[in-house]
Amino acid sequence: MYFYGGVKIQFMVILANKNIPAQALQQLSLYGELILLQTENITYPAISGHPDIFICPIDEQLVIAPNLPETIKNEFITLKLEFTEGYEPVGVKYPETAKYNCVVTHDFLIGNTYFIDKKILELISGKEVIHVKQGYTRCNLLALSHNRFITSDKRIEKILTEKGLGTLYVNPKDIQLPGFDHGFISGTAGIFKNQVYFLGNLNYFLEGDKIRDFLSGYEIIELYNGPLLDVGSIFFI
Repeated sequence: MYFYGGVKIQFMVILANKNIPAQALQQLSLYGELILLQTENITYPAISGHPDIFICPIDEQLVIAPNLPETIKNEFITLKLEFTEGYEPVGVKYPETAKYNCVVTHDFLIGNTYFIDKKILELISGKEVIHVKQGYTRCNLLALSHNRFITSDKRIEKILTEKGLGTLYVNPKDIQLPGFDHGFISGTAGIFKNQVYFLGNLNYFLEGDKIRDFLSGYEIIELYNGPLLDVGSIFFI
């Protein structure tokens, strides 16, 4: 928090991939303080700047991979962000790349429990654990309020629907991820309160209208005019 004219203002930190398009960076900078993630020689290049590979938000704190670059840790400290280090580093290959790629909401932890770093499991007291086969759960699952979700994984959709949770499946084939045939829906997005931010314009996405309808009541902010781009999620802290 900080004060302006005697009024208490919420200060927002935005964690994003350093390599997102310039237009999107400019747009994001209007909403808060940017921390831009880039790593080298930790994991494969396509995901080396993806926040959701290295960081798992849990309620009011972050669980981070111990091999997250020291420059990023120092920025967290400077901005007084609460974080704790996990036990296992991010590695070069799957599933060592999926230790922190799960979804934690007010009620649930959703992810592949065989891969999730044990520190995350220690910090979710009172939440129901939903095991899914998909190791890259966070990439594929956008959690909304009131236990509603958008996913690009059919098996996740099936499990959540069977639990009575409102879930929309969208085909990810139109989502761009350099080096791969396609990316995943949550990797293109971030949420802050009633705003959903997309790296790209939903008009370029075949099922964009389905997403717009499902997000009724949210403000949709499209950060640049182009196809949806998987950048490893955008975290609003």
